[in-house]
Amino acid sequence: MIGRMVLALGLVLCAGLARAGCVGAEAPCETAMGTYHIALPEGDGPFPVLVFLHGYGGSGEGTMRQFAGLTARGYAVIGPDGLPRPGGTRRGWSFHPLREAQRDETAFLRGAIADAADRFGVDPSRVLLAGFSIGGSMASYLACSDPDIAAAYAPVAGSFWRPHPALDACKGPVRLLHTHGWRDGTVPLEGRPLRGGAIEQGDVFHAMQVWRETNGCDGRKATEFSTDEAFWRRRWTECRVGTLELVLHPGGHGTPVGWADMALAWFEGLPVE
Repeated sequence: MIGRMVLALGLVLCAGLARAGCVGAEAPCETAMGTYHIALPEGDGPFPVLVFLHGYGGSGEGTMRQFAGLTARGYAVIGPDGLPRPGGTRRGWSFHPLREAQRDETAFLRGAIADAADRFGVDPSRVLLAGFSIGGSMASYLACSDPDIAAAYAPVAGSFWRPHPALDACKGPVRLLHTHGWRDGTVPLEGRPLRGGAIEQGDVFHAMQVWRETNGCDGRKATEFSTDEAFWRRRWTECRVGTLELVLHPGGHGTPVGWADMALAWFEGLPVE
């Protein structure tokens, strides 16, 4: 009897140490396909979760520094790590459908979310998957090809690349909030060619047309508008399925101040499915 109690206590302590050793900015959690960082709110789950994909050269550790404070709002925050490019050290994502992938990012992110659900009590049915720059592009392509990975998507300063997906290519429907800087010169709203035209960023307005087709929206124009000093918002509400919104801000290439609170409020206001 005593031996079984000692064994049970040992298992509890080991589980606690495993959890403690894999939470925070510096300690990555390992899966079969890669690593991620996680911050947890107090209490017991299941927790809603923000999964945020870093931009080129970023890391999950940087995501923790940027968004770990959202645990005070009751959210877990997951910062997956992209892979370094061959011969380099700066991390990125295999997001472009016409370029060779270093990793099956869909499988990696599904695995990271499942691992966090098993180990830390995050709720896989309440995932907001967001990302910045090429992380936003990765989030957009995931929303198109595998929309059930997350409950909703919130790309920032990154969208499809040329050639854009065909208007009927995305599986959908999607619940998507796209945020972009009016003055963004790194990923302009209209896109731009890179490497002498070898690759080309896409047009955000064309991407919104893809999403309107995906959600079966009636017509092209937005139906609701709101503006303040921080955000200029356009919503398409006359759609058969999904939720679609474009948010512009007056800044450049970055995640604007107030984005997290705005995006989580949008996420929390979505109808329960």
